[in-house]
Amino acid sequence: MDITQLILDDHYEQRRLFAILEQVDRARVDVLSVLWARLASFLELHAAAEEAIFYPELLQVGIATRRTAGVEAETVDAIKDHNEIRDAVAEVARHPVGSDDWFVAVATANQVNGDHMAEEEREGLTDFRRLAGLQRRHDLAVSFAEFQARNYTGVRPKDLDPGEYVREVEEGGAPAAGGSLRIGSLRRR
Repeated sequence: MDITQLILDDHYEQRRLFAILEQVDRARVDVLSVLWARLASFLELHAAAEEAIFYPELLQVGIATRRTAGVEAETVDAIKDHNEIRDAVAEVARHPVGSDDWFVAVATANQVNGDHMAEEEREGLTDFRRLAGLQRRHDLAVSFAEFQARNYTGVRPKDLDPGEYVREVEEGGAPAAGGSLRIGSLRRR
């Protein structure tokens, strides 16, 4: 088991759910509602799991391998992307399910999320596979799966300040997402 594969699996599921939404008849508001609720909850759970488990470790590996600037930039960009995805999901909720405006908002959320996933797959996940050993990736996969299982009913969306997030993680504290990462100070590793 590898955290990068679990993240890729989540990405596949997100793409699948967006594709299903595109194929449901607009008149099936009941179906669209439950599918969107599941997808919106899943998007937030995925982002929260990455913020709690993956990105702190990407920063740690970057510091250990003297690639701090690169992984800091990737992390700041990812946190900004997560905030944009949260905003896009919130915009969907402003429209009646099945309306033209609702479908436009869903398409925007799909675009924002798709851009983020593509960038993360090219950069953060690739860098992490190069820089982190298989045992570390396995241990993080277990933590990632546990986080998602513990929070399967959903997590509350919360925009984060990307710079503050990186600063807090590098100083050894928990990021603004909340909860202890139990990883100690990254600068000491």
